[in-house]
Amino acid sequence: MQVTGVDFMAIPTQDFEASKDFYENVLGLEPSKQWGEMPAMEFETGNLTIAIMQSDAFGQEFHKHTAPLALHVDDVAAARGELEDKGVTFVADTIDSGVCHMAIFSDPDGNPLMFHHRYAPKEDGPH
Repeated sequence: MQVTGVDFMAIPTQDFEASKDFYENVLGLEPSKQWGEMPAMEFETGNLTIAIMQSDAFGQEFHKHTAPLALHVDDVAAARGELEDKGVTFVADTIDSGVCHMAIFSDPDGNPLMFHHRYAPKEDGPH
């Protein structure tokens, strides 16, 4: 077996329509494919597809994610301001780790998301 990539990242939802509205109209992600008649839809980010899935429609109990999905933006402060203007609340001040800026918020189901921008060059060598 050889894994050659990641096809998509699934994000659980309890309310497909509210989640779809958030990812499309609040975050501005491009919708690409609804899964037939199922309450699930894919959104494109440039390098990773995000699939929102209404958990109960797939025989699963809803559990929100606990670690944020980092969404790359060129300017964390500007992206944060744009979402705050749309009523989105961030959990804390923007973090400056010494190599990147991060700002954490949640989708309507409480799944944590993060705006992220690395400003320092990556170092060569083992990770």
